[in-house]
Amino acid sequence: MKFFILQSKQGQNSISAFKSVLSSLIAICCILSAMFAPIGYAQFQSDSKRIERILTPTEDFSKAEKYETRSGGAATVFESINSNSFSHPSANMSFERKAQFFVGNGLFRKFWVSAPSSTKSSDGLGPLFNARSCQGCHIKDGRGQPPAFGQKATSMILRVSIQLQTNAEKELLKSNRRKSMPDPTYGDQLQNFSVQGVGAEGEMLITYQETPIELADGETVNLRKPSYEVTRLTYGPLQQDAVLSPRVAPPVIGMGLLEAIAEEDILAWEDVDDLDRDGISGRANIVWSDEYNRLMLGRFGWKGGNPTVVQQSASAFLADIGIATPLYPNPYGDCTKMQLECLSSPHGGETDEFPVEINSELMALVAFYTRNLGVPARRDVQDLQILEGKRLFYEANCIGCHRPKFVTRRDSIGEEQSFQLIWPYSDLLLHDMGEGLADGSIESKANGREWRTPPLWGIGLTETVNGHTFFLHDGRARNLLEAILWHGGEAEDSKQQVIAMTRSEREALIAFLHSL
Repeated sequence: MKFFILQSKQGQNSISAFKSVLSSLIAICCILSAMFAPIGYAQFQSDSKRIERILTPTEDFSKAEKYETRSGGAATVFESINSNSFSHPSANMSFERKAQFFVGNGLFRKFWVSAPSSTKSSDGLGPLFNARSCQGCHIKDGRGQPPAFGQKATSMILRVSIQLQTNAEKELLKSNRRKSMPDPTYGDQLQNFSVQGVGAEGEMLITYQETPIELADGETVNLRKPSYEVTRLTYGPLQQDAVLSPRVAPPVIGMGLLEAIAEEDILAWEDVDDLDRDGISGRANIVWSDEYNRLMLGRFGWKGGNPTVVQQSASAFLADIGIATPLYPNPYGDCTKMQLECLSSPHGGETDEFPVEINSELMALVAFYTRNLGVPARRDVQDLQILEGKRLFYEANCIGCHRPKFVTRRDSIGEEQSFQLIWPYSDLLLHDMGEGLADGSIESKANGREWRTPPLWGIGLTETVNGHTFFLHDGRARNLLEAILWHGGEAEDSKQQVIAMTRSEREALIAFLHSL
């Protein structure tokens, strides 16, 4: 909000008038502060020092911090905890804008069908696909999981990439015009479903090997190490050097708030050369924005491969469902020139010259919905065990990557996301997580050992919403303790501190994570 003191055209200025205006401004500020306390500190540019003080990690673990229950600022959802906890709109959304949210919700849940269909607004599926709807992967707007033995993957995909072959390919990757090089036959992603008349590409097969880890107090935790292969390949073998990178669908809550963080506020935490010698050297993934036709900070995806909500959504429509959007007007999705029956299939676009299968107006509604999926409020923040777990989380320097707080921009795309104190517990940077979690896959600037720090908000509600507790990029961890024990690389020291904890300390740490 900007306030302007208007002077008369003659340049005259009355002191009494100035006092009156100033008095009115103070009164307005007091009213706004009372109404919107969680965001009151961000009203004026001159409050930067106060913002910096508020964002400084706490050293007092005797009580909860102010506004700590409001994970998403004023947009935080205070609804009953149940399986719909990730599906509510931003709490500060006006009644008029909720109509857009609920239409977007319908599009997010919409089942697409193959073309041609009598329902023209819903045809265009595939020809190759992983899911028939956005909700097919992001079940209840939450976290996917690896398939059980003998089942097809429905909320987990396999990315496919190959080594760079030519100087031209290397130049494309260097300029960030491509994130990785696709397999010439199977493209960027393995699609395990297809429309009638087209063969699905293959099926993911996962095997696990158990590895015991002994903790300092004698407890043993078994970690399961996955191996991946593809069976029933329809179009011949993968290229010999093909790299498979498994990805479960992440929760989609709070994406608009993450998009609203100023780029410079994220880049400020880069420490590529580890100049502070804390063992953590986060760096940004700089990616090409097809939406804005320039390089931008990557914020979304397991390796930060997409810069905006729109590009993330359009990429998923293309690769996961095979739906053409204005950003990616390819009605054949991830089909390659080697898959002739796929390329000869009918599509759901209006014409061959305009093959878009979801238009710009509907795409904007999907983006609006995704930006405004509210973050649930924290629970039990004053509980003594949870406060102790928070202390241990901070002391183990987990916050070196899982940064607790940010303040969003004043000029963010959505009014619901503007000027909010949020608690994502992520720095949105890439970190080397060690050989144990390495997938060998390059994605723009991210190498095969690097992953973007995933936000932790809502993580304690995974079982409530999705009925499981599988974590990490491929769901290998069966609970939060296993997820911690898979950490390596820059997180090795923090992991070792967890290993050295007593049982009661570990239980407190996990209780804190469950409260997020």
